[in-house]
Amino acid sequence: MYSSLLYGFDSFGTTEEGTGTTMTTCAINKIDSNVTGLSFAEEDCLKVLPGVSEANAIWYDLEPNSYSDFGGDITTVARNPIDPGRQNKKGTTTGLDATGGFNIDVTQTNMQRLLQGFYFADAREKPQTKPLNGTQSALASVSGTLYTFAAGPTFLVSHLILASGFGIGGNNGLKKPTAVSGTTVTAPGLTAEASPPAASMLEAVGAEFAAADVAVVVNSGIPSLSCTAGDFTIYGLTVGEWVYVGGDAVGSKFVNNAGYARIKTIAAKLLTFDDTTWTPVAEAATGITLRIFFGTVIRNEKTPSLIKRRSYNFERTLGMGANDIQAEYLIGAVANEFTLNMPQADKLNADLTFVACDNVQRSGDVGDLRKVGTHISALGQDALNTSVNMYRVKLNILDPTTSKPTPMFGFVQEANVSISNNVSGLKALGVMGNFDTTAGNFTVGGSLTVYFATTAAIKAVRNNADCAFNVIIAAKNAGQVYDVPLLGLGGGRANVEKDTPITLGLEPAGAENVNGYTMMQVWFEYLPNAAMPA
Repeated sequence: MYSSLLYGFDSFGTTEEGTGTTMTTCAINKIDSNVTGLSFAEEDCLKVLPGVSEANAIWYDLEPNSYSDFGGDITTVARNPIDPGRQNKKGTTTGLDATGGFNIDVTQTNMQRLLQGFYFADAREKPQTKPLNGTQSALASVSGTLYTFAAGPTFLVSHLILASGFGIGGNNGLKKPTAVSGTTVTAPGLTAEASPPAASMLEAVGAEFAAADVAVVVNSGIPSLSCTAGDFTIYGLTVGEWVYVGGDAVGSKFVNNAGYARIKTIAAKLLTFDDTTWTPVAEAATGITLRIFFGTVIRNEKTPSLIKRRSYNFERTLGMGANDIQAEYLIGAVANEFTLNMPQADKLNADLTFVACDNVQRSGDVGDLRKVGTHISALGQDALNTSVNMYRVKLNILDPTTSKPTPMFGFVQEANVSISNNVSGLKALGVMGNFDTTAGNFTVGGSLTVYFATTAAIKAVRNNADCAFNVIIAAKNAGQVYDVPLLGLGGGRANVEKDTPITLGLEPAGAENVNGYTMMQVWFEYLPNAAMPA
């Protein structure tokens, strides 16, 4: 039974002829916003979902806070003839502008899949049984010693593997394999589970090196991990990627060199960093069985073969109609703008906008039902916040003589970082809406309001200094990094008001760096306790 409060039914009685029976007929007067829902499905090609009659679409549910716009704006042109009556004639419909925008809380994984669309690229993923892209590999069983799964990912015995989604608690968590094969991972402490849930998965989240194999060397202020038996090139790492160096246990980390680090170069025996959260010093391998942790990487790509435009259908349900659920759709929607908002003492949230080719509605009547496909429910993860989940927010002038340059400020009042693909719709004769879209340059911007301490930031603006900006967020043994490795600064005017601290307003503008990208994001699905904010 649907609530008349939510759906606004008015009822009135009618008598069925010959029976004297009173039947109730309901008219819908209004529908509340709380009964609506939002989901998206990736298209096979522009405006077309996968499968016969689009039946193979996979719809991923979202949890929006609000909408900036969603739907289609119809344009009309009136007839305005020269006439003694001085009146316009009824106009005609001439166009449709379809767009969608919404605000959403930032959780650990709720935007991973969609953000591939904003970067026009596939995520660079480590081995896992449920990748964002590629073949899903179901977990067939768990015995007392090993996981068995369908063919797919190639795990290494040196990997650290996160198991999740299993029905028996001890089968979940961080695992260090003792052996691997094409379809099995052997690990200690498992419990037999003949039919793991469909949500169960394994993913490589780090690596453990042999005892006394990895040391820290420092050359002209720049640190590197140096190994003898190991090989840093086998883990699918990317130049510019952030990793976490060190585990929780004594002996799994260095005494002086532990924390987040950005990779500068990758060689078999040497992994070099150009940004670290610690001050590097040389440290021997003796007594160290080092662990490092890595994640999923998305960045804008320079190589044409790696640039991929995605398009989506968005479905917004609009409550019950006379017969079934009503819905409206954006079709051929291409990711345009993404803004990560970091207000003080609040949730991290993001604004996402899309430019679409068309907007259609479904009434729920026979022959006009909502689109079919498989729906994946939102995970309902906890929101991340700007008070206790921010490990670091740093803006600094680039300094090739150190991996820990001095920050330009101590504290940030509020900030945002934004991506724009400068997408616009393409119109043509005989087409209502857009027949396609075109993308402009990939641009990165934003704004920061910081507490003034020194004139370094003001001088950096004046001198057009090469700067870098990154944000590290962590909670519940997982985390994210947003990194703009090269940018210029605008703004920089000091705001001086009575009885308040001096603040500076800065306007970063990202640029392509030496490694061919402007912005990168990294998702860590597992991090040790030591990687959490203090």
